[in-house]
Amino acid sequence: MKLNRISYALIVALAGTVALAGCKKKEEAVAPAPVVTEPAPAPAPVEPAPAPVSATSVTVGNTAAADKSVAAVSTFGVKDKIIVSVKTDAATAANAAIDAKLTYQDGQVAGQQTANVKAEDAGTTNVEFTKATPWPAGKYKVDVTVNGQPAGMTQEIEVK
Repeated sequence: MKLNRISYALIVALAGTVALAGCKKKEEAVAPAPVVTEPAPAPAPVEPAPAPVSATSVTVGNTAAADKSVAAVSTFGVKDKIIVSVKTDAATAANAAIDAKLTYQDGQVAGQQTANVKAEDAGTTNVEFTKATPWPAGKYKVDVTVNGQPAGMTQEIEVK
């Protein structure tokens, strides 16, 4: 009987050990520490190439001097000629399309002209707007671009 009691005791101890082993939390796999890597350097910003021709000033007036300069005027008569004078500068000789647009206060385009020039240095190009009939009285906006890029700010003029 002693043998049976020891056998029972061993069986109970073994069953308890198995039961405890079954209840034991499983160890989670330990993830390796993340490897710290240096981020790739950002690419150097690409500077746009300087425009071969740039506008240095835009002036609106009604008479041009021999050197094509125009005295700024903001009020015109209904029969006046409107001259848009664009001073340009070119680092190297290049072709340029100078576009001048005259827009009436209601949004209608009152005139648009393009002057194609070969700019070799500093120079002045005048674009003239004339009308066989009197200009309608009101406010106008003058917009100029050089090779599609805005040249200066929109200017406002008035015809009285």
